[in-house]
Amino acid sequence: MKAATEAPSQAKALLLLVCFGSIHSGVVLAVNMTIPKDLIRGRVGGEALLSVCYSSFSPDLPVIRWQLRREKSVTVVQSIGTDIIGTLRPEYRDRILVFENGTLLLHNLRLSDDGTYDVEISITDDSFTGEGSITLTVDESISRPYIDMESSSVLELSENIVLNCSHENGTRTTYRWFKGGKPLTNESRFLLSPDRKLLTITRVLMADEDIYSCTVENPVNNMTSMPIRLTVYRRSSIYIILSTGGIFLLVTLVTVCACWTPSKKPEHPTRTSLSRFYERSRHSRMNHADDVSPKTTQHNGINAVTSLYILQEKDPSTDDSSGNSVGSPTELDSPPRYTSLPSCFSASSSHQNH
Repeated sequence: MKAATEAPSQAKALLLLVCFGSIHSGVVLAVNMTIPKDLIRGRVGGEALLSVCYSSFSPDLPVIRWQLRREKSVTVVQSIGTDIIGTLRPEYRDRILVFENGTLLLHNLRLSDDGTYDVEISITDDSFTGEGSITLTVDESISRPYIDMESSSVLELSENIVLNCSHENGTRTTYRWFKGGKPLTNESRFLLSPDRKLLTITRVLMADEDIYSCTVENPVNNMTSMPIRLTVYRRSSIYIILSTGGIFLLVTLVTVCACWTPSKKPEHPTRTSLSRFYERSRHSRMNHADDVSPKTTQHNGINAVTSLYILQEKDPSTDDSSGNSVGSPTELDSPPRYTSLPSCFSASSSHQNH
């Protein structure tokens, strides 16, 4: 009886060993996938490499499928090895490249590429499929920020002043404020908005006069604004400045009015004045000619009469017939001509000899 009962138990143990061996041999028929990095950051216009790696004992080519998670998953690409199956969606044409190990390369990134990508790699001879996921973030580069505020100067103890850190481009941005190169945090009079984009200073004091700047950051880059200076005036000094400026302006106006005189335009000589001038010049020359008379000199007891030269005036009949003429340049520039009278020296000398 004892020997009969032991035989069936040994047969059951042998069957269990065979089943276990068959199951153990089937475990290796699976795709083992590894993902080096499950978070990739990219920028608009750049590229992103979604890297994976798999291992299998099967010599067959793998079937690779990439999907983008949405409310309904969107198939990005499906391939056998590196050969793409079917037609790509319009938004992925000429932007997709699949490698032999299952890695996906995306070119010319867009903001719409942001999301989580699921990958599946399967081989026909393998019983299990390799699966994994990678998150891709796509951001736009930040342009240089600048600080907006109502005025660069403020009166002491005024209500408040707001500084706005503005920029043109950038996604998923964070902000930091600096005063005199040191970071600012929420304090009693320095209030930051929830996104830290706005800085409000309440009841400005003289101690708040300083240089302020802001920094904008996102996953792909960061930029710092040009520093600006906030000027704070005391209440007493502002009144002195205004009164001094008013007095200076008043004195300037009085001085200008006292020194100003209307300008007079010079009168140009008329044609009649020029005519009178030339007539007087000609008349004076004629009087000078009338004053010339012969002079007698005595030389060795002999009276001699010097030669007399008479100014010969030009005949008035040769002048221009026009009554309005003021005299031509030729008449004014030509020298006077003289004629010599016969000498009387020889006649007087012979008379004395007789």
